[in-house]
Amino acid sequence: QVQLVESGGGLVQAGGSLRLSCAASGRTFSSYAMGWFRQAPGKEREFVAAISWSGGSTSYADSVKSRFTISRDNGKNTVYLQMNSLNEEDTAVYYCAARRGPYTTTQAMSVRAYDYWGQGTQVTVSS
Repeated sequence: QVQLVESGGGLVQAGGSLRLSCAASGRTFSSYAMGWFRQAPGKEREFVAAISWSGGSTSYADSVKSRFTISRDNGKNTVYLQMNSLNEEDTAVYYCAARRGPYTTTQAMSVRAYDYWGQGTQVTVSS
């Protein structure tokens, strides 16, 4: 069992930056691939970024590529999402998620592939 707690969300002006953190419980954090997803009001949850258990592989949605960076610190059981050049379209609740198994881009981008989810943290970007 893995419990995930996100933090770092808030209100930021367009063009600004935020860093989200996701703290995981459990001794086996380093064996899980981790992902960030987001859900805006009235929209489906969508993939943002993912990282393999070692940190050696990452994947990004086209909409955030070159602006967002996912990273992890297995010693701290934490995964991060650095978000730069934020715009209003980035406004959403951001969720982190964990999944077992080998890392593939297809699975990393799939909501259904993840076993555990956090409660989410709100990110609001104002113009």
